[in-house]
Amino acid sequence: MPAGPMHADEARIDGSLVRRLLAEQFRQWAELPLKRVESAGTVNALYRLGDDMAVRLPRIADGADDVTKEHAWLPRLAPMLPFPVPEILGLGTPAAGYPWHWAVLRWLDGDLPAPDALTDADGLAADLGAFVAALRGIDLPGGPTAYRGVALATVDAETRSAIGELRGAIDTLAATAAWEEALAAPSWTGPPLWLHSDLMPMNLLTRQGRLTAVLDFGTLGTGDPACDFIPAWNLLPAEARSVFRDAAGADDAGWARGRGWALSMALVQLPYYRTTNPVIAGNAEHVIREVLAEF
Repeated sequence: MPAGPMHADEARIDGSLVRRLLAEQFRQWAELPLKRVESAGTVNALYRLGDDMAVRLPRIADGADDVTKEHAWLPRLAPMLPFPVPEILGLGTPAAGYPWHWAVLRWLDGDLPAPDALTDADGLAADLGAFVAALRGIDLPGGPTAYRGVALATVDAETRSAIGELRGAIDTLAATAAWEEALAAPSWTGPPLWLHSDLMPMNLLTRQGRLTAVLDFGTLGTGDPACDFIPAWNLLPAEARSVFRDAAGADDAGWARGRGWALSMALVQLPYYRTTNPVIAGNAEHVIREVLAEF
């Protein structure tokens, strides 16, 4: 888990701040037991509130709009999805020296999956594919542009910069070649579809190896759905990828772009979180190995 601040502009968040916010805005919950949840999340701090609620607060300005976006869209999307997603019970406003919106959510139980400890990889792959297919099949106009729903080329400069930073730590020639192959894949030409755009293992919950919930929709929106194929490389073993791909309905071009997103994310994450978030850094190393082995 993170040993300290991960970002230069990270807000100072502790239990006393959360207590003050609750006392001011949600007095009915202010005296419930409160405990910080140790998490590898990079954007939000999370506290368990009582037995069946959680308080989530953005750590950084880049995540400040995520809460209001979820508040606006998740109630409309949730009934059309095959697995539970966060339910916001209360939307908090800036106060007590804290500058952004925050939320009280219903607690969702489950286990975080890990690539080296999957007990039903094919079943999880099928579940994840069904979730991705259901999300991209939703007909709900007016959605915001998803964080990674854009062309892969928009992150070319930062991806190449990260490859340069990793010289000596990874096979940069192979990483560059794999990245350029992804960039060469045909672009998305369809209408913008709904996507989560951050299906990292820490945003998934499981029970007995199967998916039970999907968390953290701060990056949700519409666009090219290819980035929702990233669990194929950040979580699933090679032998389960075809199950996921078939269930998600990925074509060759989308699959190639999805592999490019997985690689880009990992390349950028590894040097950034190498000393501050060992879980994210470890997953990034895993993704790079998986993508380059497949390449």
